Amino acid sequence: MEYRFLGKSGLKVSELSFGSWITIGDQSDFEGAYNLMKEAFDAGINFFDNAEVYSAGKAETLVGKVIKKAGWKRRDLVISTKLFWGGDGPNDRGLSRKRIVEGTNAALQRLQLEYVDLLFCHRPDLYTPVEETVRAMNHIINQGKALYWGTSEWSAIQLREALHIARENSLIPPLMEQPEYNLFCRNRVEVEYKQLYEEMGLGTTTWSPLAGGILTNKYSEGIPDGSRFSLEKYSWLREKRLDTPEGRDKVAKSVKLKKIASQMGVTLPRMAIAWCLKNPNVSSVILGASKPEQLRENLKAPEVLPLLTEDIIKQIEEVVDNKPSGEKDWRL
Repeated sequence: MEYRFLGKSGLKVSELSFGSWITIGDQSDFEGAYNLMKEAFDAGINFFDNAEVYSAGKAETLVGKVIKKAGWKRRDLVISTKLFWGGDGPNDRGLSRKRIVEGTNAALQRLQLEYVDLLFCHRPDLYTPVEETVRAMNHIINQGKALYWGTSEWSAIQLREALHIARENSLIPPLMEQPEYNLFCRNRVEVEYKQLYEEMGLGTTTWSPLAGGILTNKYSEGIPDGSRFSLEKYSWLREKRLDTPEGRDKVAKSVKLKKIASQMGVTLPRMAIAWCLKNPNVSSVILGASKPEQLRENLKAPEVLPLLTEDIIKQIEEVVDNKPSGEKDWRL
């Protein structure tokens, strides 16, 4: 396992990390969570990602219990959580100071930790002034309840506003962003944030490297039992990502991508994850797996990096046909 600096900080995170979304709490009970997290830790993963909304807090509770049972040293772990959706009350959603303070305290109680290493604003809040959120995150850091803060699925404009407010008021700016990034979702990481990597030292902890499982090619002949798209609770995800013309097009492309991976002598998931790792602006790729054998397979992705030659990349680009072109040069 290689370890990469998180943006321009001195913190190192494993290039592959383990995420709790769906996998912990919805697909795995305590024993399953323990086996998955131990598999990840033994392979060198030090970064475990979470959120208050994952399984309505159950994911954080299970992760906290696993850490206690495993007896891992706190200094060997990088633990994150994300705040936005904390419940159904009038102040249980968003990024107000009240929401952030109460949400952090509740998350730490579920995790049985004194602090999290990374605290994310799970989505932008259209109703709370960005300055209120920036000051609230600084308050949490000054209390020692989080070491760094960042965002998830914020636009470059929103990140720049937070950066400007922080610099103008001698506050700590966001360090990292957590965007979706995979062969089918590229523009934000490759184009929109391009200047921010240098401008603010932005690090990225990317999610869904397998496009919700589409890049495993397991949906080419239907929806297997036990997969995330088979879960009734996540029918909205199936309808949004799979049961659409765009979703079916991605499934068809995954069949072609699997042939390229087979020519390389590797599996499609390993190739797809390695493709994400190849981007130098990616600090860590978050993996999700419901079974230890799936996780073991995905953990082999770094071995594929030397095989991603210019010719292979060209073949992949011909299939996905979505390489971001960047800003149009109107002088040409």
